[in-house]
Amino acid sequence: MVQNFTVGPVRQALRGLGGVGVRPCKETRMMGAKRWSRCVGCLLASVLGLFLLGLGHAEEVWAQGADDHEAQRVIASVEAEDPALAQALRGVLAETERFRDVEVALAEGYMRDPMDMCVTPEMEGFPRQLGGMGIHFFRPDLLGLTQVEPRVSGTGTHGDFRQPGVLIYEPQADGSLELVAVENLIFEEAWRAAGNNGPPEFMGNQYWHLVENPRTPVDEAHGFEPHYELHMWLYRENPSGLFSPFNPRASCEHHQGPGGQHHGSGGE
Repeated sequence: MVQNFTVGPVRQALRGLGGVGVRPCKETRMMGAKRWSRCVGCLLASVLGLFLLGLGHAEEVWAQGADDHEAQRVIASVEAEDPALAQALRGVLAETERFRDVEVALAEGYMRDPMDMCVTPEMEGFPRQLGGMGIHFFRPDLLGLTQVEPRVSGTGTHGDFRQPGVLIYEPQADGSLELVAVENLIFEEAWRAAGNNGPPEFMGNQYWHLVENPRTPVDEAHGFEPHYELHMWLYRENPSGLFSPFNPRASCEHHQGPGGQHHGSGGE
């Protein structure tokens, strides 16, 4: 993959000896050693510049490939025990991998949490060693949001992970965001109104039921009315389980807002 980005542009430039960043060496017609040396130096400098430029692109592709590899490991980890789940995960991967670019998610209607919170276990009354979660980007239409005060409420019962209602990103040291999980959130009242008695499920995995307890100092439902939610750590292997809320390998360490720095250490 590196060769495609580094050698390819160099070959193209060498064929033309006149493309972007390559100056034709007219001095080659002359036999003077100094002029020949100057020409070779000019050519080598141009080739080196193209090589470094291509290497930069290759690093981006390598990072994308690393993410692909991790997602494939997640799928492979459930293949033997549950082939149907593995196949479903492949479908989710195919439909959501474009959201690794957060700009694509924003362009398709996802909104960053207005409070800019990077959620950690302590925020919901759980021990720190569970790891981290991340920053949530959500689609108001898929969640069916109807109000945000006094608590967020809605009519959404959407549960298709191929078009998740929520995307979860981990802040990186360079300020970028890395997609680590997808999530669906279903409001309990709407779910019950649709005639359902038990909690929603995905491939036999029950959603978590979150209700705020007014007798505790934390908000177990993180500002929402009673609801069900299920995380899928497709893009970051989770030792605690594919559908666990928190991941010991996720971190809010590099987040500058709520939940960052000294809160929710997580990490590998």
